[in-house]
Amino acid sequence: MNKRFAVVTALALLLSGNALADESAQLRDRLAKADSLKADFTQQVTDINNKVIQSGKGVFALAYPNKFYWHLTEPDESLIVADGKDLWIYNPFAEEVSVMDFADAIDASPMALLVHRDETTWSQYRVEQIQPESAKACYSIKPTADDSSVVTVTVCFNEAELTDFNLLDEQGNYSQFTLTNQTKVAADENGLFEFTVPANVDIDDQRSSLAQ
Repeated sequence: MNKRFAVVTALALLLSGNALADESAQLRDRLAKADSLKADFTQQVTDINNKVIQSGKGVFALAYPNKFYWHLTEPDESLIVADGKDLWIYNPFAEEVSVMDFADAIDASPMALLVHRDETTWSQYRVEQIQPESAKACYSIKPTADDSSVVTVTVCFNEAELTDFNLLDEQGNYSQFTLTNQTKVAADENGLFEFTVPANVDIDDQRSSLAQ
């Protein structure tokens, strides 16, 4: 997973602006109803030629505001934890952990919008409802800037439940994630959003704050 979550004509933007604003509000309303969740996930990544390059599974959790947990258990373990202030990315095999300001995670990927409500941040993305073959409600999220490593994120809901999401990156890799066994985060599970640096690992501290 990368550390760092379309050009249209002016006329198209003018005609679609109000509709896109409404669809952005719809998505935020749905996310507000799913402000806490924990689920198992399966992952499949295909390259630009539609060749499967990775399959995996793990545990995913989020809680508003700004808390995120992503534990890939197969094929190779990795862990991403947002504690509300900082974002930690841990690679047990390499024995290294990177830490950055959560605001930088917002800049890196639209996925961070799942736990963010700030109007200024949301204004950096275009949201459009799409019509999948299923009866799900799906939305595409695209950065307005053209220098993002993530081209598009698609999130889908079955009623109020977030069921799956997909990411397309600038290299043409397409990552599909399906959620199962979904529940709300229990009170005794809030420790998921706390990260303790293991002993004897290298720390790449990218935070801008001097008080760490």
